[in-house]
Amino acid sequence: MSPIIKNMDTILANAWSRRDYAARTLALGCLEAALQAADPNKIMKTGFRVKGSKLQVNGKDYDLSKFHRILVVGGGKAAASMSASLEQILGDRITEGYVNVLRGTRLRNRTHKIRMNEASHPIPDQAGLRGARKMLEIIQDATSRDLVICLLSGGGSALMPYPVPTVSLKDKQLTTQIMLKSGSTINELNCIRKHLSLVKGGGLARAAFPATVLTLILSDVVGDPLDTIASGPTSPDPTTFASAIQILNNRKTWRLVPESVRNVLRDGAAGKILETPKEGDKIFRKVTNVIIGNNRTVCNAAREYAKSIGSRTIFLTSLLEGEAREVGIVVSAFSRELGMMRDHTRNPVTIIMGGETTVTVTGTGHGGRNQEMMLSASMKLDRCDGIAIASMGTDGIDGNSPAAGAIVDGHTVQRAEGAAMKPIEFLQNNDSYRFFNKLHDVIITGASGTNLNDVTIVAIA
Repeated sequence: MSPIIKNMDTILANAWSRRDYAARTLALGCLEAALQAADPNKIMKTGFRVKGSKLQVNGKDYDLSKFHRILVVGGGKAAASMSASLEQILGDRITEGYVNVLRGTRLRNRTHKIRMNEASHPIPDQAGLRGARKMLEIIQDATSRDLVICLLSGGGSALMPYPVPTVSLKDKQLTTQIMLKSGSTINELNCIRKHLSLVKGGGLARAAFPATVLTLILSDVVGDPLDTIASGPTSPDPTTFASAIQILNNRKTWRLVPESVRNVLRDGAAGKILETPKEGDKIFRKVTNVIIGNNRTVCNAAREYAKSIGSRTIFLTSLLEGEAREVGIVVSAFSRELGMMRDHTRNPVTIIMGGETTVTVTGTGHGGRNQEMMLSASMKLDRCDGIAIASMGTDGIDGNSPAAGAIVDGHTVQRAEGAAMKPIEFLQNNDSYRFFNKLHDVIITGASGTNLNDVTIVAIA
């Protein structure tokens, strides 16, 4: 199989020492293994099987002969690949399907029963709105004899926009942009989205009732909260209109979002608008949500790779969160500590972390959370030989840059100074991509067609 990291040779050629080369090789090998494991087609075919008339998912059986129709809906960055895999498994058993996919991914996947509608991410567009409306049209007349299969993955929130009638798509787009720029977490952003939508926050389950609903999920949210992944179209929503207002106030964005958004949230908090469905609602009695792949899936693959080449391996967490530049300082600190321990043992050490940090944008540069974390880490790693740290998003897109992430070692700062670059200036301007691009240390994969959060590797050789 061809490497997913397209510029691996260039990155390795930047090593200043034999130990740096070994550390970079180990870090990139772990990331490559993680990306291979993120393949939605591989994940679908591993955990989703049909034997006779029985569909087996995560240890649970569905007797397909009892269903009059099988309807497929959903959306996300991996939705195109998930749809193609589902058709290969179920074939003509599928009656009809409509799934919103990331623009540019439809032609790489072929389906006959499931129509794939390309839409925009991270800012929703009219194509996504048309697709979400079509999904509800397909399932709104579903009966108790029908099975609705919902395919969800990272990016599903933006790809399935269906705002309440009093909020325009333009106002929802602006709200999303404001929240992203404020440094909001995905949980906070999705709380707002759910209370402005007819699909999110259990809205799709409400539309499909009383059908049986099976939702297959590739999680892009730290900790895998079902109500947050793709904004929980088939999950009970524990958040409220009041909590959405509180988030906007905490992020100092309440007065920045459109008036239509503020009006809906105020009316909802006052009880004038129906709340999103909660735990115990009858619409969830026949709903099953199954996480078939998540950040631990890719972190485990990285760990197995490191172990296979003889490295001592530590899978530290799949719950890494926080401001990217602050996390970078912490990651470099324990990397240096373990580097000193490695000098006594002479055995390579690999630390694997997953999760998703955030960036509060104050500058005008280009980059993303993974590159900003690495830029911050590089300044504390200066002159440490034989340590490399690499971080990337499994979707292949880091922030507003064309890179997936970046790699640093103990000589990154020296090389930058030799190119008349001061790392702190690039960090202050949120310009991590331009910094690493000049050093040829960005990680380039292109869009992967999925998203299982970020992976960070510390390699000590």
